[in-house]
Amino acid sequence: TMSQWWKVGRKIVAIGRNYRDHAKEMNAPVPTEPFWFLKPTTSYIAQGGNIVIPDGIDDIHHEVELGVIIGTKASKITDSEAMKCVAGYCLAFDMTARTWQSAAKKKGLPWTTSKGFDTACPHGPFIPASQIKDINALTLWCSVNGEQKQRGSTSEMIFQIPQLISTVSRIHTLEEGDLLLTGTPEGVGPVRRGDTLTGGIEELGVEISFAVK
Repeated sequence: TMSQWWKVGRKIVAIGRNYRDHAKEMNAPVPTEPFWFLKPTTSYIAQGGNIVIPDGIDDIHHEVELGVIIGTKASKITDSEAMKCVAGYCLAFDMTARTWQSAAKKKGLPWTTSKGFDTACPHGPFIPASQIKDINALTLWCSVNGEQKQRGSTSEMIFQIPQLISTVSRIHTLEEGDLLLTGTPEGVGPVRRGDTLTGGIEELGVEISFAVK
């Protein structure tokens, strides 16, 4: 079942600003504790599908992220227990309607529309946890039409994965197949209709690509 976790899991938990340089480029303070938002599972899009920009806007932003796929139920667990709950990983994009998000921020409103539209969570295949030797030494990259835009290492995360899982589990029970998006490195920017968005994890040879419509 975990090979198609997106058909099993019931939520996507996305950590905000978990890389210092990304917080800086957003002119936002570096968080002192993890914060997150939810994306609906209707935002999933697997390889072969297209990213569809919502009506009324001309571009959306790419945010390449390492996704953590939960394998066993986790509620109010400690950092030291957290990794036992992980089934595996994936590469994913937290696509963001930045114009809508900026307007929401100004009004103090939630980010749901800007982060949760259909196709806002393109993702790659399941990577079993056993295949990754060091989760803190993965290079994530993203390119638009073949031009590299983002490149960063998971070693640069402000909050490491065990702390993210335990902190979220105090508020939401994490369930089998749920996806935790761990934040994006610097370099976010727009994609427009007709573009091709590609992302990868260098050390694993993982590469995913989506057409933008």
